[in-house]
Formats: sequence, C-alpha cells, structure tokens
Amino acid sequence: MRWIDTHCHLDAPEFDADRDAVVSRARASGVETIVLPAVGAFDFDTVRALAHAHGFAYALGIHPLFVDRADDRDLDLLANHLERHHGDPRLVAIGEIGLDHFVSGLDQVRAERFFAAQLQMAQRFALPVIVHVRRSADALLKHLRRVPVRGIAHAFNGSDQQAGIFVDLGFKLGFGGAMTFDRALQIRRLAATVPDHAVVLETDAPDIPPHWLYRTAAQRAAGETMRNEPAELPRIGATLAELRGWTAEHTAEVCRANAMSALPRLGELMRGA
Repeated sequence: MRWIDTHCHLDAPEFDADRDAVVSRARASGVETIVLPAVGAFDFDTVRALAHAHGFAYALGIHPLFVDRADDRDLDLLANHLERHHGDPRLVAIGEIGLDHFVSGLDQVRAERFFAAQLQMAQRFALPVIVHVRRSADALLKHLRRVPVRGIAHAFNGSDQQAGIFVDLGFKLGFGGAMTFDRALQIRRLAATVPDHAVVLETDAPDIPPHWLYRTAAQRAAGETMRNEPAELPRIGATLAELRGWTAEHTAEVCRANAMSALPRLGELMRGA
C-alpha cells in the first residue's frame, strides 16, 4: 500500500532531534510521500529544502495564526518566492493559508486581507491551495466563491452543507487524527459520507494526534507530551476504511488518487517517480 500524507509540518521544532528517523519510520510504514506546507515567510526556504532533501513536496503560504506577526512585506516575499520557484515540480500548492475563528484575539480584518491576497496569488500562479478552516467555513467560502481556485480543506470539521459546498467548488476534504476519536461524531459522519472522490488523508504532524497518542488531562498537567508523526497515517487510514466499509488497500488507493487530483503537480511528481 502507498499512502500520501497531504499535510505535515516536518520543519517543526518537535522534529529537530530525530527528523531523519521520523522520515524513515514514515517510509517504513508505507507513506510514499508527504506535503510540507509553510506557515510563514520564516520557513519558506526550510520547507523547500526539506522537500528536496527527502523527495517530498511543499507548499508556500502564510498561516492565519501567523498573520498578526507577519509583516505586510511578507506577501511580497511570498510572491517573489512563487515567481522564483514556480518551475520547481515539488512546489505543489499555496498553503497553509485560510482563516481561524477559533483562536480569540486575532485581527480578522487583517487575516481576511492576507487570505484574499494569497488566493489572488494562487490564481496568478495557477496553483491549488491548502486552506486552514477552523470554525471559519462560511467566511472562507465567501472568498472562494469570488476566486475560482481548488485544493484541500485541511482538517475539515464543518457542517454537512459546508462540506457539500467545498466539494462542489472542487475541494478535497482532509481527514486525520481527529477522525479516530469516537466522540468526534460530526467529523466521523463526514468521513463516512462525503463523496469518494473528495477524501484525502493527513496527519498535521506534530499536531492533531490520533486517539492512541492523545494525552489525558493528568498527563498534560504533568507536562508529558506526545508527538504525532507521519508514520501514523496508515493507522489513521484504517479508521477511514472502517468508517466507509473499505479495505485498507482501497482506502490507500482512493486517497492517493484524490491527493494527486487535488494537487496536480503532486500527481505529475508521483507518476514521474
């Protein structure tokens, strides 16, 4: 089986001590490739270097949680990077971009301006987008209706109606560790019922751990940490298989094809590998 992790922050400091081992475990588990989205101008070069070093793919963008600490000139820097590296076959999307209405205190006007600017870049450079959509689906859809781009709605957790609109607009929906919790009823219902062509798998490592890695309140209070990593993807995929009544082999095949469809350059990369 060949799996694609469509969202992993391999550049995160949580991986500094054993990044190569993390990659080795991922490959040993059957993860064929990983998409590494940037979150700000400070890691544009890092994710690109990691993608090339390990034979993965990457995306460039400014994450909504980093907009408040970003300089307006970072948008120019993003445009310059996209211009300079547009011919790089491992550059497969603009991301991680979007809106976050969960974290309080964010400047949402500024966040929307950054999001709109990055959607324009996606259209200009003919690249799909990887969007962060946390309690912000309606606001994102308002922008996506104006700018005809496609891509992946990362860690999707909206309503059935919102999911349908994203799919109608040409987006795939990303499912990961949150789907493995029995209490995540809405996410699990979506994972089980959205059209076959609309599901992709992700870890969001080192974040969003599956239930078997989740820390209890007591463990968190004691300072214990548990890191997610891309080697967990096949087991996460097994949850999706169970929810949809698929075999693991079929799940890997469908999600791989969907990832390559959502990110056409990734498809070209995998077919040429």
